[in-house]
Amino acid sequence: MSDYPEKIVSDNELEELLSNPSKETIELFKRLEGDIIFLGIAGKIGPSLAHMAKRACNEAGVTKRIIGVSRFRDEAERALIESWGIETIRGDLLDRDFLESLPKVKNVFFLAGMKFGSEDNLSLTWAMNSYLPALVAENFRDSKIVAYSTGCVYPLVPVESGGSLETDKPEPVGEYAQSCLGRERMFEFGSKKYQTPVALIRLNYAVEPRYGVLVDIANKVKNDQPVDLTMGYFNVIWQGDANDMVLRSIEHAASPAWTINITGAETLLVRDVAVEFGKLFGKEVRFTGNEATTALLSNAEKAFSLFGENSVPVAKVLEWTARWMEDDKKLLGKPTHFEVRDGKY
Repeated sequence: MSDYPEKIVSDNELEELLSNPSKETIELFKRLEGDIIFLGIAGKIGPSLAHMAKRACNEAGVTKRIIGVSRFRDEAERALIESWGIETIRGDLLDRDFLESLPKVKNVFFLAGMKFGSEDNLSLTWAMNSYLPALVAENFRDSKIVAYSTGCVYPLVPVESGGSLETDKPEPVGEYAQSCLGRERMFEFGSKKYQTPVALIRLNYAVEPRYGVLVDIANKVKNDQPVDLTMGYFNVIWQGDANDMVLRSIEHAASPAWTINITGAETLLVRDVAVEFGKLFGKEVRFTGNEATTALLSNAEKAFSLFGENSVPVAKVLEWTARWMEDDKKLLGKPTHFEVRDGKY
């Protein structure tokens, strides 16, 4: 993306940016065989990811059945997804009969999972993040599967390390992160048992003006609340760039399962980002705590070597986020809890 708008003025313009496929993704869809299903399509990431797939099909001149599955608590969200030409199926993925009734398409994107409030219902957290992946790996054993994981499976690492690599040993902190490693292990087991091509996406953190680490920090600054510096460093990637990389990962799915970190190239400082938001909002910034020498950081060089550099710089996303919030536009109200260091989300 080279022609950036000064600010994003509407939900429609934001969706246009989030779901705009690269030329490489359009070419991928000319080659990709079979239909596509998105399990857990509702929420933060699924709609724009599936919309990008639909737009890529259209621009590639190919026809595919694109299906989104969710409990769809929000009827307006379901209607919006359907307006893009995406078929929807309502149901509970933990209901084995329902899961087994779904169309057995060639390409599966698994987005279901639990994070927010996971400490309040740990059994459901493990069911969604580990048990359900085992069911999906079994049910879609004849498909290609791209499954979202998280950089939280890595330990906190020294800031100067440049972030965890895919070859580093996972050492998840807390039950949420442990359950996410369980998700990976279940897909790895299915991949080995059935020779199912699998790609595991360790994402942290995707951002756009309605949610993400930048919104979390901006909210503190805008509302004159102190910004905690203890988790003083982080990585982010524009959600549209993450969507593009995730779709293209389907061609790298393999048995045994293939793993990739998806995030931005920069190690950002919470202090610097807060100060910049202070300038944009005209606010004095207050801080609490001091930067620890470790943080949850990922190294995405493997992704850059395969898919190229991010198209939207963090500085532009930061500016878009500030302008969006200045105009009091809708936020998703889902804090990332990126500042958590003990794994208790």
